[in-house]
Amino acid sequence: MVPYFLTTLLVGVCAAPQGVLSRSTRVSSSRMSPLSLRHKQILVPKPVADRTRLKTKRLLAVSSVPEAATAIATNMFSTPDSTFNTLFAGLGATALAIKVGDRPKDDGGDKDDDDEDNKRRVRSLQRRFLSVFWMMRMADWLQGPYFFEVYASKVFNGAPASLEIISRLFLVGFGTTAIIGPTAGRLVDSYGRKLGTLAYSFFYTLGALSTKALTLPTLLAGRVAGGIGTSLLFSAPEAWLVGEHQRCKLPEKSLGQTFGLAYAGDSIVAIVAGQLAALAAASRGPSGPFELSTLFLASGALTAALAWKENVAEASNPGSGGEGGEKQKSGPSVREAFSMMLSDRKILLVSLIQALFEGSMYIFVLQWPPALQSAIQGSVPFGKVFSCFMASCLIGTSLFASVGRRGVKVESSTIAMLGAATVAMAGSVAGFLSPTNKLANLITAFFLFEVCVGMYFPSIGTLRSKYIPDSHRSVIMNLSGVLLNMIVVAVFLSIKKLGVAGALMSATVTLGGALISSIALNAAASRAEKEKLHPAN
Repeated sequence: MVPYFLTTLLVGVCAAPQGVLSRSTRVSSSRMSPLSLRHKQILVPKPVADRTRLKTKRLLAVSSVPEAATAIATNMFSTPDSTFNTLFAGLGATALAIKVGDRPKDDGGDKDDDDEDNKRRVRSLQRRFLSVFWMMRMADWLQGPYFFEVYASKVFNGAPASLEIISRLFLVGFGTTAIIGPTAGRLVDSYGRKLGTLAYSFFYTLGALSTKALTLPTLLAGRVAGGIGTSLLFSAPEAWLVGEHQRCKLPEKSLGQTFGLAYAGDSIVAIVAGQLAALAAASRGPSGPFELSTLFLASGALTAALAWKENVAEASNPGSGGEGGEKQKSGPSVREAFSMMLSDRKILLVSLIQALFEGSMYIFVLQWPPALQSAIQGSVPFGKVFSCFMASCLIGTSLFASVGRRGVKVESSTIAMLGAATVAMAGSVAGFLSPTNKLANLITAFFLFEVCVGMYFPSIGTLRSKYIPDSHRSVIMNLSGVLLNMIVVAVFLSIKKLGVAGALMSATVTLGGALISSIALNAAASRAEKEKLHPAN
């Protein structure tokens, strides 16, 4: 930027008579009087004078460019709404750049018929799975942003619902997931993953419709139904995908690609859901998004009913009967699944990573709103902040796909992701307690954590498919949810003592535990690979 005084000086020099005199007309000023010098200006040729004016205009224009840029930047960050709109545009552009820059290149070589057949079958499986998965996730995302508001709008005994009542409604759902989860997982593995997905739609629809109720018992019953639905959502569809992938004998690497696609699309679905939820709430009140979610639940259930074939867990001892192993008749027991976790260190470590990371994530979900409220004067544009978070998640899923294509092991990339998440959450604590630049520090830490969330879901999906046996997949996934829910409930029962900073610090500690577990998993996997390559004599 050219300083104002320097611009003025340059303009003055260019406009000065001595600087514009032609060589033929220039005379010594010591031999001319001031009056003569003034008259001498008349002799300046017109082309030279025109060039002088042009130079002056250009210099003035140059001096105004920084001022215009400053004005534009000021407008872009003048209000919370404009700030997060600008950040969303930047995050979206970053995600797009990663996607475009990392597109797989066609080497133009000969294509094997078997490889082409595998690609065709993988695409067919992806279409069937993703069409259902994204509609189910849309229903879930529609409800999230208005969970607090829909219950806060209720009136009991002539008084609005208190924060304590809302917190208890929240914990009822979590407690139900913790208690029912393992049993629900056992039933899913025994009677079918497709049936479990349809059951999720049923229970989640009941929970959504209960938000129209005015009585506390009905609202509590709705939260119980929602808790059952949540345990099914995070086990049945994924278990169906992995089971179908194994049944079709598809390449292992394609499963990681499918998880990457699923959660990249999930980020976009969440952004769209935020906008649809706002429109539904404006039209129908805080229960509007819940009503809209039932349409997506019905569509997802119908698609699954028509496009999915049922699959159940394979028996843990394939040689027990029949060619290819007997299907589970009585179903895997919770005790067997727990014993399997304890006997195989890799299964236990994957379960710990899931419980600790997702526990910290749920703590974060209810702490970022008050954290930002403390940093922003006036109302916080929660919808726009949420869109920024989802754009950050999209960056994370894009990075997962990128490092996977470069041959980086998922165990190694998970360590890096969990390390970054731990640093980000610790940074959010420091940012919340910081007396200066509080908002900038918080959003930097929060966006980095959400990038890690975007990497986490395809990473944990790949790790579960790799280490958790199909015979007890849903049960073990729901057993991990027990520890997850215990962490969340413990933190929120102590939230008055902890405060926002204490809750975020608790999330940092759990992320540190997940990081340690991922390092141990990588070491255990490396030892197993070495033993496989060099078996003991």
